[in-house]
Amino acid sequence: MSDSSTPKMNYTTPEAVGLDPAVLRDQLFELWNRKDLQTLHWTALQGFSKLSEPLEALLTILEACPGKQRGRSHTLGQHILMEFQSWMKESPQVTLSSLSEQQAMALQQRALGLLTDTQPNFVESLINIYQLNSLDPAILRLHIKRLQALHCYKEAAVLAIKLKLQKELDMEEMCVPLILQNKLPLAESFVIGHNHLEQRLVTLLDLWCHPSFSVEEISMRFPRISLTKQCMSQIQPKLLTKQVFRLLEKFNIDQGLCPNALHKRRLDSLRFLMYKRFVDKSMTEENWSDHVQYVVADDLELQIHLVEMLVRYCGLQKAAQWSLRYNIPRNRLPSGVWETQQSLPPGLQQIGWSGSAQTEQWIPSRSHCQKFYQVPLTKDKVHFVDSPESLQRCRNIVLKECDIVGIDMEWQPTFGCISTQQVALIQLSVLDQVFLLDLCANGFCQHPDTISFIRSLFSERNILKLGYGMSGDLKCLLATWHQLLEEPLRMEGMLDLLNVHQKIQRRKVNRTQNGPKEVLVGEDSAEKGLSLLVQQVLGKPLDKTEQMSNWEKRPLRISQIRYAVADAYCLLDVYSVLSRNPAYFGLPADLRSISSSQSEKSADNKQKEKHAKQMKQAHGKEECQGAQRISPPRSDTEKGLLCGEKPSEDTPALPPQQLRVVCDNMLQGLGRYLRCLGVDVVMLENTDDHRVAAKLAQAEGRFILTCGQPFQSLRSQVGEGRCLSLDCSEKARDQAVRVLRHFNVQLTPSDIFSRCQACNSDQYAAVPRKDMVRMLKQKGFLQHQDNTNYTQQQEEEKLGDILPPSVTPEIPRYVQCQWAPLSGLDPDTLTFPGGAPVQLHTVPSLPSCRGYRSSMSAPDVARCSGKALTLAVFSQCFRTSYT
Repeated sequence: MSDSSTPKMNYTTPEAVGLDPAVLRDQLFELWNRKDLQTLHWTALQGFSKLSEPLEALLTILEACPGKQRGRSHTLGQHILMEFQSWMKESPQVTLSSLSEQQAMALQQRALGLLTDTQPNFVESLINIYQLNSLDPAILRLHIKRLQALHCYKEAAVLAIKLKLQKELDMEEMCVPLILQNKLPLAESFVIGHNHLEQRLVTLLDLWCHPSFSVEEISMRFPRISLTKQCMSQIQPKLLTKQVFRLLEKFNIDQGLCPNALHKRRLDSLRFLMYKRFVDKSMTEENWSDHVQYVVADDLELQIHLVEMLVRYCGLQKAAQWSLRYNIPRNRLPSGVWETQQSLPPGLQQIGWSGSAQTEQWIPSRSHCQKFYQVPLTKDKVHFVDSPESLQRCRNIVLKECDIVGIDMEWQPTFGCISTQQVALIQLSVLDQVFLLDLCANGFCQHPDTISFIRSLFSERNILKLGYGMSGDLKCLLATWHQLLEEPLRMEGMLDLLNVHQKIQRRKVNRTQNGPKEVLVGEDSAEKGLSLLVQQVLGKPLDKTEQMSNWEKRPLRISQIRYAVADAYCLLDVYSVLSRNPAYFGLPADLRSISSSQSEKSADNKQKEKHAKQMKQAHGKEECQGAQRISPPRSDTEKGLLCGEKPSEDTPALPPQQLRVVCDNMLQGLGRYLRCLGVDVVMLENTDDHRVAAKLAQAEGRFILTCGQPFQSLRSQVGEGRCLSLDCSEKARDQAVRVLRHFNVQLTPSDIFSRCQACNSDQYAAVPRKDMVRMLKQKGFLQHQDNTNYTQQQEEEKLGDILPPSVTPEIPRYVQCQWAPLSGLDPDTLTFPGGAPVQLHTVPSLPSCRGYRSSMSAPDVARCSGKALTLAVFSQCFRTSYT
């Protein structure tokens, strides 16, 4: 009799006996649980060979495999897939193409149902084994939409990328849920390589930068997505604008497609300019006017913002002058501006221009000379190069008569509105003169002789080229001359003094072992970058007033020319001093041998990690004065600091409770670490302006902890020594050690965890077991879904297994904190007078604690270190406190 059904293919060798897939699955599962991976490997290979239909059997096994297990980096299913792929290499006859179309389709449909795992190896393996790319795109789209309906947005995106279905799917439906879940990088991966999708993603983010945008409207489309505080903080105009400009550069998209982000960036730039001119007072009137006109341009809304800010910062007269300049409609003017316009005499109705470029003297005032570095050259030694003829004279001197050249470049500040600026001026300093290559001169920049000279200069190995932070200069060179992208610039004989400076700074830190890598406080801390190097080597800093000038405006002012010359010529003077006595600065005899700091930093970090690992192994579980160390100290000084031994410093010892600081939003990790040690810390939110730190410091008498550029502006708003700058590249623990050492804070074991990381409170509440059961029950955290008759008595019996009634949870003896009375707890809302709720959802489920009964006594469970249920102690922010 003939079998009417579709014939089944047999892949196995004659010795195969048709092993039951369920039997093989059980064998593999048992070996997996025993973590016997070697035996599992051989059992899998032998078992696959005994299966009569390996491809179908594999799906049967995978469908019954458990999901991700705690303590395992991947699942049993992933491991079986890897073993199956290894076996397939030895069994080339096992392919989907050997099956009938109907059989292949059935297996592919089953394989699709397993594609909910986001592990790349798992997804790719299934796609390759069952050739899922060959399926009808309509079937694949339907499966993607099914995953989305199940709220598996990440899995849907990963699968769509693997199957290359981006063009078949709606970009917003795929990417918006990812962005709401703080998975923008995955959304970028979804659109990358598809120009129209890249543009749609960027324009979508730009729409969210509009002032009227509300994230609640978007979240209503996806009600099942719970927006965390972290996600909400990322979906803010300020941060979204940064993302938009980053993607504009990454995808090479025209800025005109993003008017909202551009407007937001220009508005922020305008606020910055107002601060620099009228608060920090570090920008001249003429520079400020040039930049304001560039930022505001012809945008009426920005012009109105400018007038409104001027009213607040400097009064009605200046606001009226600028409103007349832009001819702002009367109905859009702030109160009082129109009346001031009418009262202005004709001579004051226009903003005056000083014409300082013609009247300013080359030699500055005596006070300026006493305070800042001065170039030892007269004005006739400075040559403008703006034509082929003048370039030839420059070329003859620089390439033929000199062996050392200082190089610097200037460009128009755009305040982030343009990713990369074009160079406006190149300064070349030699022994007794300076050449200024004016790239804004008509036709000079793109002249073949100009580009040829730049190539010859940078490629000449016999001429040492000095610079400071040359990577930024070279980036702008590439934006100026696209020919350098087609035929890359060959660079020989380069020495970046930034690398030399960083080596000097590292030696200084290693020598003093005190304070962060940047200068902390005092008179010396005002300088940074090249100006700081010049001050350290030559004794006086650079005058950086003209740094943020309009370098494309001609003619240049005398002060601009003087600044440009000094920036290039000081490189020669610094190199000369360092070369004469390198040992004094901790440098090798040959300065050219100093490599980029990145490789040195990498080596340093590796050495630190290796040393920390060795210390950790050596110390093991050793305790320090009864309290476990926060982390293994790397030196005796840090060991003493963490263990409460007094360092040898003149500063009086200070308990951590008396140190009050405010952490900038770039140092939130440090803030949480310091709170763990008992320090009173206020942390800025991601959306807060840095100036909020200064207001808090002034109002509450706190020290400011910050890093990077904000330090310069913040230190000017608080008293001397009230603002500290830290190294952002360091880990929070290392930053904390520096802060503690700087203030001579003396820790004791009782300070550890004496303050809540989340809310900064040092008050805790001891909650009896009976009250805890009632609160958990009241909020639905002790509901038993399988048995509706599960009573409160049974809940208490379960708790009694862990904490017998005779045992009262002990207060941890080493926590130095205040205890809040339970009388302040509202029994209905479960909140304290300050409005902080008891966060019951952070209490681990009761069944998870049962495993501790056999190994711990009841009091130990109540205070076990972050592993089990904590019923006894709650912080006033009312997260569970694991002590």
